[in-house]
Order: sequence, then C-alpha cells, then structure tokens
Amino acid sequence: MKPDYDVVVAGAGIVGASLALSLARLSPDKPLRIALVEAREPPPAQVYEGDEEAPFDTRVVALSEASRLLLEEFGVWETIKAARACPYTCMEVHDADGTGTVSFDAEAIDQADLGHIVENSLILQTLYTAIVDQQNIELLCPETVTAVNQGSADAGEIRTNNELLQLQLQGHTVLTRLLVAADGSRSALRDFCGFETRSWDYGQQAIVATLRCEHSHVGKAWQWFAPQGPLAFLPLQNHDGDSHYISIVWSQQHQRAEQLMALSDQAFCRELGLASESCLGALELVTSRRSYPLTQSHVIDYVKPRIALVGDAAHTIHPLAGQGVNLGLNDVRVLSEELGNCYAQGRDIGSTDVLRRYQRRRKPENLAAMAGMEGLKRLFERDELPFRLLRNWGMKQVDGLGPVKNQLIKRAMGIP
Repeated sequence: MKPDYDVVVAGAGIVGASLALSLARLSPDKPLRIALVEAREPPPAQVYEGDEEAPFDTRVVALSEASRLLLEEFGVWETIKAARACPYTCMEVHDADGTGTVSFDAEAIDQADLGHIVENSLILQTLYTAIVDQQNIELLCPETVTAVNQGSADAGEIRTNNELLQLQLQGHTVLTRLLVAADGSRSALRDFCGFETRSWDYGQQAIVATLRCEHSHVGKAWQWFAPQGPLAFLPLQNHDGDSHYISIVWSQQHQRAEQLMALSDQAFCRELGLASESCLGALELVTSRRSYPLTQSHVIDYVKPRIALVGDAAHTIHPLAGQGVNLGLNDVRVLSEELGNCYAQGRDIGSTDVLRRYQRRRKPENLAAMAGMEGLKRLFERDELPFRLLRNWGMKQVDGLGPVKNQLIKRAMGIP
C-alpha cells in the first residue's frame, strides 16, 4: 500500500506550521508529501504595512535568536521584520518587593539585539502564505483527525501494518508514514493515543493585553517578580516604528486575576502603573484584556510507533521567561534534522529509532527549562524576609558578574 502522505502534521499553529515548512524543504529532488491538518479556519489576512488601523494582537511571541534564524531559513523572516517585529536590546529584571535588579544588554555580547517581540497573528499569517506556495504541502483546513487506526483510546494501542498509519479524518481516511501532533496544550491526539502526561496547575492566570504608554520603551523589556506572580512589559512598535506600545503578560493568582479583569480599563491601567513603578508613564489600553489559566505539563515519552509530539502537545511551561514557543521551534529544528538525515539515507522516517533520537535530544533541554522556570516561580513567590534578602543579594551578585550574565543571555537566545 502506498501512503497518501509521508507526514501528517496535526495542528497548524506556529509550531505545526513551521514544522510543515521545514519538512517540505528537506529534499528538493524528492520532496516529502505533507498534509497540514488544522481544525480552525485559516487566519484572516491582515494589513501590517501602511495601515494605521491594523489592530494589534493580544498574544505575542518573544522570539529568540535561534527561532529568528529558523524563520529566516524558511524565507519568512524578512516579511515579518518589514511588518512590525520589534527588536529589544536590553532587559531589566526586578524583585518587586525589594531592591534586587539584573540588567541584560545585547551590546555586552556583541549582538544587535536580545530578541524580537512579534504578534502571533503576524507570524501565523506569514507562515500560511509561505505554505500555500509549497506544492508538496496540502493544507486540510478546517479538518481534524478523529481516529488513529481505530486503536483503543483507553489502552493507547495504536495498530500499524509496520509501514503505514491509518488516520480517520472527518470526511475520509488517509495513510501516512508519520503523524506529528502539534495540536497544543490540550492535544486531543496526545490523549487519544494514550501518551502519559504529568501536569499541575500553577494556581494563576495570565492576563495579556496591548497598551500605549506615555514614554517610549526605547527597545527595552521589563520584568517584575512578586509573590502574586510576575509581570512582563514587552516592547512593540507600529508600522511607523512608533515605540510607545507594549504587550503585557501579568500572571496573578486566580482571585487577584479575576479582580483585575473586572476593573474598568482606567482602573486596570492604574493598577498596572503601580505594579510597574510607572516606568513608562501613563498607560492606555489599545486592545481588550484576555486571561487564561496557567498549567505546566510534560509527557513521559514524546514518541510512539509512527507518532511524535512537538511543542505544547509535548510540554507546556510558565510564560514568565517567554520560552514556550522557542522550545517548540527547537523541537521543530531537531525533529527536522533527524527526519532529514533518515530520509537522505533512504530509511523509514516513521521508524521508532529515528523518533527516539529526536526524543533523546529534546527531552533534557525541555525538562531543564521547565525546572528552571519552576525554581524561579517558587523562589519569588516566597514573601518571608529571609527569602527576600536572599533574592536581592543573589540578584545583585549576578548583576555584577558580567561573564555569568553573558552566558545567561546566550543561553536564552539559543546561540553558542
């Protein structure tokens, strides 16, 4: 039996769409046949250049340098950059209840910037535009995978004929050598296929919005850590390069988050000004506020025979360091490398050995990032005086150690 597709990617968010593009480019002489399945309608086209009325998205991505380079490889970065990607050259991290501060500067490591803040919708629209131009990618949208070989959902038994996997879509059945689940933190495919997951609730909600500020952010990002949760100011700019816009991610315990969401826009901005020490002057909302609960999860194994998980389907992390999408794009890079090496050798891209190599390379880094975020969260949520003194002393020590700071910056950027 011949497969309808070599790879089916289920989920066309930033990670899934990036994976489809990456795999489509692996072998120009003998390209892989790829299906990209997405339950939602394609993102609407938005005008970002020359249109002052183009609305800001409330969800943004803090792209690391490694992620930017991946988008550059796909040939989409210049389009994103020409729209309204905002580089940031420095970052200040504060203990909101103390005097501890750590400052990071791109100039210290001879880089032009530390990263870019880009709206989710802009990245997605640009990726979709590139996907349409790829003859070996079929976009099935809106569509969902409803069954995988009619395996037992309870036992997680996925039957294959050792060569092909059968997928039931809403209207028809397809055969593929490999299924990649990129359908997000609530992955239906992950649950259906019986992947064991460990997860826990942070007891917090993240409030996101875009605001206009009185003073220019001058390409700087801020973060304040407080017992109730962290607050991040991420710099944005409109099509004219106006640097008086910011995106916020304000993580607060459930009750406090609900109180903040219930406030009027003016009262919310006043509370935000107090939490940020009015570092950018008066604030004005330019989008609505949205909130979502925060959880952390990690699957025990990323792979099963002919099935792999990437991005939030495999791991979710607290947004306090903005690493979620970057970790997912690192999954994309590594899985593409492993599949590319396998395909070039004429081997089966769905073989368990190949997929396990992907897991061995990605699992330690993702677990380390999750442990680091969990440690930071626990450290800063403690309000006792000894912990506050320890935090402030530690932050001052790190701020005075240039080589240590530089290594932290490079690690966050994903550069050697």
